[in-house]
Amino acid sequence: MPTRIILDCDPGHDDAVAILLALASPELEVVGITTVAGNATIEHVTENALRLLALARRPEVPVAAGASHPLLGPLRTAPHVHGPSGLEGADLPEPVSEPLAEDAVAFMARQLDEADVPLTLVPTGPLTNVGLLLRERPDLAARIAHICLMGGAVGEGNVTPSAEFNIWGDPEAADIVFRSGVPITMIGLDVTHKAILLDEERLAMAATGGNVSRVMAALLDYYQGFHRRVYGWNGGPIHDAVAVAHVAHPGLVTTVRTNVVVELTGEHTRGRTVADLRGVTDREPNADVGIDIDRDRFIRLLVAGIAAHD
Repeated sequence: MPTRIILDCDPGHDDAVAILLALASPELEVVGITTVAGNATIEHVTENALRLLALARRPEVPVAAGASHPLLGPLRTAPHVHGPSGLEGADLPEPVSEPLAEDAVAFMARQLDEADVPLTLVPTGPLTNVGLLLRERPDLAARIAHICLMGGAVGEGNVTPSAEFNIWGDPEAADIVFRSGVPITMIGLDVTHKAILLDEERLAMAATGGNVSRVMAALLDYYQGFHRRVYGWNGGPIHDAVAVAHVAHPGLVTTVRTNVVVELTGEHTRGRTVADLRGVTDREPNADVGIDIDRDRFIRLLVAGIAAHD
């Protein structure tokens, strides 16, 4: 049976790939998509999710809009990476569906309540929605089979020297999630910075694929421009799709079991995920942390997942 997932995201170029990959993976059943402010405002990311479903010709997939700001402090978006809309670089079709009347937390709670078996959550943006769910309905933690999140880093961050963007965007929500007792896999920068779609692979996808492949190649060209300028890379990391691919294909990502805590107060380290890889504390392991990936296999899955919608 496919693994039933709720994809909680902030589209976002790499979220866009994650959505298409999830919808194309026979190993997964996408129960719904929830959105959270992160790469752009909640209005933009929700519209982006609906436009992507129109592109994929999957408007029946329910979308529920979630938190418009983190638990504490102001929303900080990433227009320098994703553009002002969160998904610049190509024209996407107009939405042919609308978001649900219920919000993301209510949608997740209802799905967890009604599911015959526990569901898997795949958050690829700030963890505000999931943190709110666990804070408001702690009884539902037992109904969550697994949280496979894209966020964090053992090594250096990407928005500060210490912190990765999704965790930095709402550290308090991330702290709730990591303390929840739910089985967690952290797919952080240590893995996703190895999951780079090279320029030549993107160009080949555009040249050999259909309409959806060409649209996604154009979007990723915009996104990869940031990584050329800032990192000097010949391509860009498809962060969020790694979390989806790991749920669909266990073993694609190499993980280690360890304890992770989220730094909330450090002047220079707020939002850092502190992973005790060497066991120097007495804290119990609470997460499987990604440390490596089969990049070539991941890229094959990514390209095929996009092409499945052509």
